[in-house]
Amino acid sequence: MSARNVSRSNAVLEISRRRREEGPDTGPLPAADALHAGTAGEDPTTFYGCNVFDDKAMRRHLPRSVYRSLRKTMDQGERLDPAVADVVASAMKDWAMERGATHYTHVFYPLTGLTAEKHDGFLVPDGMGGALAEFSGTMLVKGEADGSSLPSGGLRSTFEARGYTAWDVTSPAYLMESAGGLVLCVPTVFLSWTGLALDKKTPLLRSGQALSRQALRVLRLFGVESSLPVLSNGGLEQEYFLIDDQFVSARPDLLVAGRTLFGARPAKGQEFEDQYYGVIPNRVLAFMMDVEKKLFRLGVPVRTRHNEAAPSQYEIAPMFETANLATDHNQLIMTVLRKTARRHGLACLLHEKPFAGINGSGKHLNYSIGNAELGNLFDPGETPHENAQFLVFLCAVIRAVHRHAGFLRAVVATASNDLRLGAHEAPPAIMSLFLGDELTDVLEQFRAGRVKGAGERRMMNVGVDTLPPLPADSGDRNRTSPFAFVGNRFEFRAVGSAMSAAGALVALNTMLAESLDFAATFLEEQMAGGAVSLGQAVQRLIEDVMEEHSAVIFNGDGYSDIWHREAQRRGLPDYPATPDALTVFSSPEVIDLCEGYGVFTRAELKARQDIYLEQYVKSVRTEASLAARMARTMIYPAVCRYRKELADSVAAARALDLPADDAALREVAERTARLEEAMNALRDVMEETRWAGLSGPLKKAHYCLHAVLPSMSALRALADALEELVADDLWPLPSYQEMLFMK
Repeated sequence: MSARNVSRSNAVLEISRRRREEGPDTGPLPAADALHAGTAGEDPTTFYGCNVFDDKAMRRHLPRSVYRSLRKTMDQGERLDPAVADVVASAMKDWAMERGATHYTHVFYPLTGLTAEKHDGFLVPDGMGGALAEFSGTMLVKGEADGSSLPSGGLRSTFEARGYTAWDVTSPAYLMESAGGLVLCVPTVFLSWTGLALDKKTPLLRSGQALSRQALRVLRLFGVESSLPVLSNGGLEQEYFLIDDQFVSARPDLLVAGRTLFGARPAKGQEFEDQYYGVIPNRVLAFMMDVEKKLFRLGVPVRTRHNEAAPSQYEIAPMFETANLATDHNQLIMTVLRKTARRHGLACLLHEKPFAGINGSGKHLNYSIGNAELGNLFDPGETPHENAQFLVFLCAVIRAVHRHAGFLRAVVATASNDLRLGAHEAPPAIMSLFLGDELTDVLEQFRAGRVKGAGERRMMNVGVDTLPPLPADSGDRNRTSPFAFVGNRFEFRAVGSAMSAAGALVALNTMLAESLDFAATFLEEQMAGGAVSLGQAVQRLIEDVMEEHSAVIFNGDGYSDIWHREAQRRGLPDYPATPDALTVFSSPEVIDLCEGYGVFTRAELKARQDIYLEQYVKSVRTEASLAARMARTMIYPAVCRYRKELADSVAAARALDLPADDAALREVAERTARLEEAMNALRDVMEETRWAGLSGPLKKAHYCLHAVLPSMSALRALADALEELVADDLWPLPSYQEMLFMK
């Protein structure tokens, strides 16, 4: 029997057999499993980064002059010397082939949000029956990919297949291991023949440049100089689900859509809060250790692993890195999670909402700016009221989030993330800013012109004699805020688990660049002629920002109905669904913002809007077609079989003059009829004639939102109710209870 045709009963039996063979999930990890995971007798510090052409490898393989030139390009953004590229390519090729690599690839991130690659061999015939290894500077720096089937949003015609990849020198090359060997992977940007960005990385690099220019302008007003650019940093907390891969084989919805389109809630979900931070099951721990070993070899600084809130949900998080590298490493993390899960007989689900009724998964983005010379520019220090530089950068963030909240919402808008945002597990779609009481009070003091200072640091009395008093943070963390200040950084909690973090980082960098530009210009104009000191100018800036933009600051419960009404009163934009959120890309404010700082052209923004709308439509249409097919070929026949069995049972009971469950038969018959009506209704809204009358991706997206999704929801509600009535041995799909609790 093929894996795709595995039945629900076979899946459950196979998992039960594995559990019996492996024994109870208690005690230490078996030695064999520990060795497989790369932890027995092996010090991770000895192999960390061994598959990366990093600084250590460059020092060892490059001439000193070439190394210094390359470091200048990497650290200071200087243009790459073409002569240097040839030397680097030769050294990189030798380093890779010494380890067994036979091919290289330019890795890029198209607008699908996934990782793309095309492998080319090092070997070329020498004309005498042998072969030579070839990898020149030109081959390293530039590649040509036939990207005609990748989304372009009208930036080129479909018959124009040419796309160019260009080496991103700031992200190190690495060797990706697989069962077939090793491949040298070179991170690149992806551009059209005319130089337009067809990828996620190019705008991220552009936005980083814009941010650095404006941040350095502000710093110079404070007498601070830096030889290094100001960089944005990201710390990405990746959430995911793990279930046995047998269940995916038995569920077409998980196999195709990545989420369950049907499924009644189990008797137990996450109500007991016993999963979060609980003891990690042995099988899952072996998987995690295996993942970490692979990531360590790739130089990904993963630091944290733990159980998340929902059953079978987990999290992995690396340390902070520069935004570009953090984004590349997160793509690697997702790839390694998926590949490694298969080796362990598991399936890693990165969909934002694979199971209804329990928490979905996000990718919390911890955001800060600074560099090695300046440190973290979002660090308030012990006395934030005296730290004028910090307050200027803080005001720039407040202004940026208020002015461009719609842009921030648009970059996290997908059909799958809509299922999660605002569902009491993720922040609402209204973009607001949490600062905590202390910082909010400091800013309000400035606005009132009476700065008294920050309150004294509170100490927590733990009540245990052996524990010393613990200093309390200035404010608690607000889990309902989309953008919360958490001590020395901001946490953007609206990014979906399957998404690239690049879009959110592009928006944050660009918004902040524009606000820092405003702040620098404001301070310069105030101090012109020497009439006003820097301190007085900062005071006026804070007053201006708080007067104009404090409406975006909200320290309360973002889930409450009161906040939704209050946000409307404050004039904050609310885009609960993707089709409306994506229209922000073509708004004059976003076009002016992105064109003004060289991040996107008008054409690139329009292309992204169209591409993401088309992806929304394709996602919903695929799920609707799949739901209709599953209902028609799996659920409805099972319900009819149960109805017949129930009818036979009632008839037999009557023949023997025994009590008959007529009420149950009537309920099943009634619900079966309603299920058939719902199937027909979904079939009707999916008729091709209805789609033919819709012109443009926005109209199709709205049709999905207002017609298709409600029909799918109605069908699911009826099917899930029947799942709770039909005999368990007749139900064709693995249940939530089985998938979430059979480890």
